This record gives sequence, structure tokens and C-alpha cells, in this order.
Amino acid sequence: MPPRARQTWTRTLGQLAAILGGAVVVGLIVGYPWPVVTLAALGIVAWHYARLHGVLARLSAGGRVPPPEGDGVWNELDRLLHRSQSDVRARKRRLVAMLRAYRAAAMALPDAVVVIERNSQRVQWFNPAATTLLGLRYPRDTGAPLGERLHSMSLSRWLAAGRNAEPLQDTPSPVDATTRLSLRLIPYSEELWLLVARDVTKLMRLEHMRRDFVANVSHELRTPLTVVHGYLDLLDPADQPEWAPMLAEMQRQSQRMTQLVEDLLTLSRLEAQEGVVDDPVSMASMLATLRREAEALSQGRHRIVIDDRTLAAGAPLDLRGSTKELHSAFSNLVSNAVRYTPAEGTITVRFAPEGDGAVLAVNDTGYGIPAAHLPRITERFYRVSTSRSRESGGTGLGLAIVKHVLNLHGARLSIDSEVGQGSTFAGHFPADRVLPRDDHDLFPAPAEAESLDAPLPKP
Repeated sequence: MPPRARQTWTRTLGQLAAILGGAVVVGLIVGYPWPVVTLAALGIVAWHYARLHGVLARLSAGGRVPPPEGDGVWNELDRLLHRSQSDVRARKRRLVAMLRAYRAAAMALPDAVVVIERNSQRVQWFNPAATTLLGLRYPRDTGAPLGERLHSMSLSRWLAAGRNAEPLQDTPSPVDATTRLSLRLIPYSEELWLLVARDVTKLMRLEHMRRDFVANVSHELRTPLTVVHGYLDLLDPADQPEWAPMLAEMQRQSQRMTQLVEDLLTLSRLEAQEGVVDDPVSMASMLATLRREAEALSQGRHRIVIDDRTLAAGAPLDLRGSTKELHSAFSNLVSNAVRYTPAEGTITVRFAPEGDGAVLAVNDTGYGIPAAHLPRITERFYRVSTSRSRESGGTGLGLAIVKHVLNLHGARLSIDSEVGQGSTFAGHFPADRVLPRDDHDLFPAPAEAESLDAPLPKP
């Protein structure tokens, strides 16, 4: 209790004791002590009830009348209540000012911002940009289900995913189909979500221009590279022995540039592609092929392990998609593991169930990747070690191709690595990309069976 309140309380108790003591003295004088004390106590109670009534009246009125002057306990209570009310009003003014500032900022945003309820997905509030980009109108669309108002965008399933909803990077606006939007759903409380729509038309146009430029340049480079490569093949190092090292280096570099052009064309084709076929992909054949390729690239310097855990679990699985593109992605992961793993290391290709989906992971015991490089490792031409990548013959596009192939199949790429311990690159496939393996795929073909069980070749 504050000192002032304690003093006021002590003073009030002293006054009460003095009044009751005076009543006792008067009662003894008149010969009726108890009736006089009772009347005095009733008077004290009536006075306190009158003060309480005054406090309640002031609280109910909600006015800003200053408390009456005095030094009693009721005056102190009036003063404290008045100060508390003043603090609440000041806090309310600050909150209202902050809310107005936040609302003004949201109203001024060029991005569309829509507040929706979590359960009913009804619109609670939106800024003017939502009218321009999404076609929402006030007050018509306030309280309406967002999926119905934006039915042309088919957002119902995306909104139902909630926290697991992946951002939609390129979606046509319901107002103008030439306007491309990037949509993101942000849960910021238990009851409310935030839908943010950004106009990415210029970015998409620049991306298309860049993609077309890369594809056109790559196509144009094909012809001169073919000519150069052909003339280099015609030159016989035996005619000029001193030219042999130069010719070998020129052939190696021309082959590397040819591979770079092919990878650029592959990447451009994947970026322009909007979907993939849903053909069954035989994982038994795929794993056998990956092993043969790894052994051919390793030349016996590594231990290659194929681990099909779906077969070991008694529920063998296949994938659904493009065999050619998935093989390209998995082959890139395997070749990277072989290139960046020292001799006597181990490369493990593991295919296993993961919830309702499946995962294919390539693990190596190689050099590992520092954590600072992991966020950018899938960017084009990004290299952790330039010298090591060039020595191994890499183009810097392999992981970008892997990421695009997996994205087209609705899968995601995860990368775990530790310097000196190795790396694990895994493609996680959802349930709609997994199907039970056919009976004839339970046992690989004779050549594949031999590849799965044969000892590693000698270098």
C-alpha cells in the first residue's frame, strides 16, 4: 500500500475510533451507553453508504469531474479512481491513434491486403488496393466468403490449406487477366488470416524476357559450338605432337560449353513448362539405372548403396510423373555426390515412404557445404567452391534443374549438410505423386538385378 493511502487509512480509523469513543462518553453521561453507541455506528454506516453511492454515481456517469477535496479514505479512493480513469483514457487515445496509423498505412499499401476469418473464410476488411487487384467492393463484399467472391481464381482449396498453403507466384487477376498476382496467406492470430496480393506483372514480364533471351542465345550458340567441336575432332594430335595438350584442352572446354548450353536449354524448357505428365515411373528401374550411372562415373572409387525401403517395408511404391525429367533430376543429384566425394567414400541412394508420400534422398560422405551457402545453393551458376566445381566439370545448373523438376511434380527439395561430414539432398513427394508398385516391378529385370547386387568394378 502506498504511504499516502496508508496514512489516509490510519487517519480514517482514528476518526472512527474517536467518534465511537465520544459516543461511549455521551452514553455514559446520559445513562444509555449502548443505544448511543448504536446510533453513532448507524450514522457512520449511513455516511459511508452515502459516500459509496457518490463514488458509484461518478463511475456510472463516466464523467471527468475532478474528485472532491479532502483527506479521508473515500477522498483517496476518489482520487485513485479518477487517476485510473485518466490513465485508461490516455491509453485508449494512444491505441486509437496507433490503430488509425496502422490502418492508414494498410490503406496506402500498393499491395492488396484482405483480413479474413479462419473458419468461415469471410472477409472482415480490405484496403483500396484489393478493389484494384482483386475486384472486392465495399460494403458489398464485407462479410462475404472470399472463395465465392474470387471464384474465378479457384482459391477454395488453397485457402483450406491454411498454414500449409504455399505462396501462389503467378496468378491472373480477376479484374484483368493480363495482370499477374503473387498471393500469400499469413495466419497472424487464432481467428484471423491475412491475404496479401502483389502485382508481379512487370517481374513476370522481365522473367519471361530473361528466359527467352537465355533460350535464344543458347540455341544460337549450338551451331558455332558444333562447328568448333567438329573441326577439333578432325585435327589429329599425331600430326603435331606439340599441339596435343592444347587440342585436348580445347576439346575439353568445348565439350564443357556444349554441356552448359544443353543445361541452359533444359532449364529454359522446364521454366516454360506448366505441368508434367502423370505416367507411372518405375522406381525399381530408376534405382538400378542410377546405380549403373554412379558406378560408371565413380570408376570404383566409391561405395554405391541403393536402399529401397519401400520394398523392405512390404509396400513397394512408384512415383507418378515424367520418367525422363525425374531421371534427369535424380541423375544430377547422384553425379554431384560422386564428383564431390573423395575416393573411398560412400554414396547412398535411399527411396522410402514418408507419411502418405515418399522421399528419394542421395547421401554422400563428401566435403559438405557450409551453412552460409545452403540458402543459395540452388541458384543458377552459384558455386560453393569455384575451383572445385570447374575441376569436377560441373556447370552450376544441376541443382537449379533439380529444383525446377521437383517443383513441376509438386515436390520440394531439402538440403542437409555439414562440413567434413557430407550432404543429403532429398526430394519429398506428396501423396498424389505416389502409387503402389505393379507386381512386375517388384523384381528388377535380369540386367538390373545384376547391377543391384554385383560388386563394385575396379578402377
